[in-house]
This record gives sequence, C-alpha cells and structure tokens, in this order.
Amino acid sequence: MKKLLLFVFAFIIYTSVFSQDNYEIQVYGSETMTKHYTMLELHSNYTFSGTKQKINGVFPSNHIWHETIEITHGFSDWFETGFYIFTSVGSNNRTNYVGSHIRPRVAIPQRYHFPVGLSLSAEIGYQKREYSEDDWSIEIRPIIDKDFGKLYLSFNPTFEKSLHGLNQKEGFEFAPNFKAALSLSKWIIPGIEYYGSLGVLNHLAPYQQQEHALFITLDSEFSPDWEFNIGYGFGLTNATDHSIIKLILGRRIHGKTKRSKG
Repeated sequence: MKKLLLFVFAFIIYTSVFSQDNYEIQVYGSETMTKHYTMLELHSNYTFSGTKQKINGVFPSNHIWHETIEITHGFSDWFETGFYIFTSVGSNNRTNYVGSHIRPRVAIPQRYHFPVGLSLSAEIGYQKREYSEDDWSIEIRPIIDKDFGKLYLSFNPTFEKSLHGLNQKEGFEFAPNFKAALSLSKWIIPGIEYYGSLGVLNHLAPYQQQEHALFITLDSEFSPDWEFNIGYGFGLTNATDHSIIKLILGRRIHGKTKRSKG
C-alpha cells in the first residue's frame, strides 16, 4: 500500500501541475473525505473593492458575488474526488454560469502515523473566457498540515498552469496558501489565512504585480456533520482585490443506508 500511494503521488506530479481566483477561497487540510461519505459545500464571497474595468477581456471583480457548489466524495481512506460548479452574480452582464472543475486527491492515511498530514490534489477544469484569462487550466496542490495542541497549521504550496488562453505559453506559477487557527472551543476557532500568487517559477513577478491577500477567519465545529468558515480579507498589493468577505458552509452525508428486513 505504501508503494501504491507513493506511485499515485508521483504520477499526479508528473502528469499535471488555475488559480482559486475568488470562487473557492480555502486553505485545504490534508485529510480526505471519509469513505462512503459525500460533502456538499457552498462557497460564497463578495468583493467590496476590486478591479473596476475589463483587463485582458476579463470582467471586473468589483461588487460581484461568487457562488460555488463543491461536491466531494470519499472512495477510500486515502482517495476522494471533488467537483465544482462556479457561478457569478453581478451587474453589467456578469451574472452567469462560469465553469466547472474536477479534483481527485490522494492522502497518506492516518494509520501510517506520519509526523505531519500529507495529501496531494490535481484540479483541472474550464472557465468562460470573460471570467478568466485562461479558459482551461490545471493545478497541483500539495497539502501539509499539523496540530500542535490547540494550534492548527496548514500549508498549500500550489503550482498552476494554463492549458489554453493568454498564458498557455508561460511556465508553472507558484501560488502558496497558508492557514493558522487556534481552537478556543468547539464553537470558536479564530485564525488567519494567506493567499498568494507570485508569478512564474523561473521569473517571479515584481512585488506589486504579485497577489497577496490576508484573511481574518472564524471556524466552528458545532457538529461533525457540518463545516463552517467565515472570513474577511484584504489585499496587500495593487494587483490584489482589496476587500472581500467569504463564507463556506458544508454538510457531510453518509452514502450507505441499511436495507429493510423482509
């Protein structure tokens, strides 16, 4: 099993490497969805202050709602697959279905007692050209996390590649994400989340052309069947949307039901 997991990790790295943009603002944890369970999530966010005119044919982000439906199913204790439906709600013809992605992910099961949580996802999909400079993109996301008592840390050093669009001739972009959260109680888990996009690996962009955003967040674990995350974020550079609020609400559903006797 260890050899099989290592092979799957290596295969995904070799065969594939989309920015989250503002459709799914989330730092992932390493644990995959429980076998036979399905997670239904709604990612909602609103940009109070963003771009105010088209840039390279892409609609402005100012005063726009993004609603994303994510459906993730656990197939084993080390493999899940997620599917996304992106939508946009805004004035000036910005309300529309935007696109969809699929995201298989593998993880090192907890039974191997690794010193850190470790998983790897590959996300590929399509977005309409009016909403992204690249209509087909692919992403590799290693996920490393660790609990230190009440302190939780997660690091996602993400690599992104355009398959078709304005940037298809560019190399892999580096977009690191980070989360730190402190469990004060099951209900109150404050934290910070960082999202960056630094440019092509072999030629990073100047600082003000990079994207750096910081979110102040609150998670709540009021039930093992529910997920709740809310946050307010602000951009740190000219290239980043300046003010965003986000909400993630998720529900776990068990896929197996008992057969009636008779």
